[in-house]
Amino acid sequence: MSRTLLSSLIGASLLATVAVGPAMAGGLERGGYNIDLLFDPSRFAAEATATYVMPDRKIENAVDTDPTTALVPPGSPGFGRGGGNLNGRSTTADDSEPYWVPRIGIKAGMAGFDCMIDYSQPWGVHSNPGLNWAGANSNIETKIDSDNYAGTCSYKFDVGKGGQLRLIGGVFYQEVDGFKTRLVQDFTGIPVPFTGIGRIDLEGDGVGWRIGAAYEIPEIAFRASLVYNSEVDLGDVTGTVDLTQAGRTAIPVFGTASMPASVEFKIQTGIAPDWLAFGSVKWVDWSVLQVVSFCSTAVKSLGCSYQGPGFVTSLDLLYRDGWTVQGGVGHRFNDQWSGAVSLTWDRGTTTGLSSQTDTWTVSAGAAYTPNQNVEVRLGGALGILTSGSVGAVESDGNTFGTDVSYDFGNDLVSALSGSLKVKF
Repeated sequence: MSRTLLSSLIGASLLATVAVGPAMAGGLERGGYNIDLLFDPSRFAAEATATYVMPDRKIENAVDTDPTTALVPPGSPGFGRGGGNLNGRSTTADDSEPYWVPRIGIKAGMAGFDCMIDYSQPWGVHSNPGLNWAGANSNIETKIDSDNYAGTCSYKFDVGKGGQLRLIGGVFYQEVDGFKTRLVQDFTGIPVPFTGIGRIDLEGDGVGWRIGAAYEIPEIAFRASLVYNSEVDLGDVTGTVDLTQAGRTAIPVFGTASMPASVEFKIQTGIAPDWLAFGSVKWVDWSVLQVVSFCSTAVKSLGCSYQGPGFVTSLDLLYRDGWTVQGGVGHRFNDQWSGAVSLTWDRGTTTGLSSQTDTWTVSAGAAYTPNQNVEVRLGGALGILTSGSVGAVESDGNTFGTDVSYDFGNDLVSALSGSLKVKF
């Protein structure tokens, strides 16, 4: 059996394993970017993948550290904070919600050129601790979704004995939207027809690009690739701060934000008959998201800055850059079955305002190839979300996270992934 066929068979199980890992990375990352379909040796290939991630992050020892009443005039410092004294509520909460990560791609190749188009959801988050905990003035529910439509092409040519160099380039269009709710005024015991819950809804879009290269030696199933994905400027992120349930009005707002650039290096090689080793290192520029301010559109001509003219609220993230390192091995059992196992470490992006600490994950996958045109892959993962705490953090002369403090222990996260590929 040729090493080229070996690469294809074991690569199937490698993809089943790797598909789970990025979905549990830091920042707002879910599926991230993935162009592995571009390397499929078939002239035509279509692939659909779905990953279901089940984080189990639990909040402990929550304290309302800003028990003041928050209804002050819009534009005043601290507007919408406080909410009232919530320390009589639960000190624990379930912070995370399960989610799906889909991906669909189609690839075609001819005469050294390969091109693919794909749809994915690279970014997202869903935190839902609810209303009845001591930190409801900070977060009741936060949900962010994304849609990414990409086109990527490469040109491959021979270099040296048995080696091939591949040049890669592409563009993608991205849409990001979401909302956040929290308690801006506690009306407990007060006979008013309001819940006291404030909500912000936001949306933005932008265009990015990628460039990269890969070196391959098919006979030993070797491939090394390096790909850069650009930052995506979302331009004006627009939306509404709805305070009608606090007895106020809805305020149209705007702000600016960018989704991060990333660089990923991947390598794989045959190490023995029917065995493959693989690994990757990825950097994501999550520090591009610090404090995202939103101001009233009534003063849009003045711009928008934290606590500046027209300031209404902000998303206080203060992320640091993310690093993800993965390594594993794959094995071909026979002409139809292959499998792989990997270990992934993801450096958490939190600087003290979120529970996104380091994650350690073990993943395993299997691929079934009933014939040369169909591949079915299944993968699973089990990981540890490491412990930490959330509280006040100082940055650029301002103090953030003054509304709540809490702890969290080492929690579990699990995931399942399934994929179908058809190729000709």
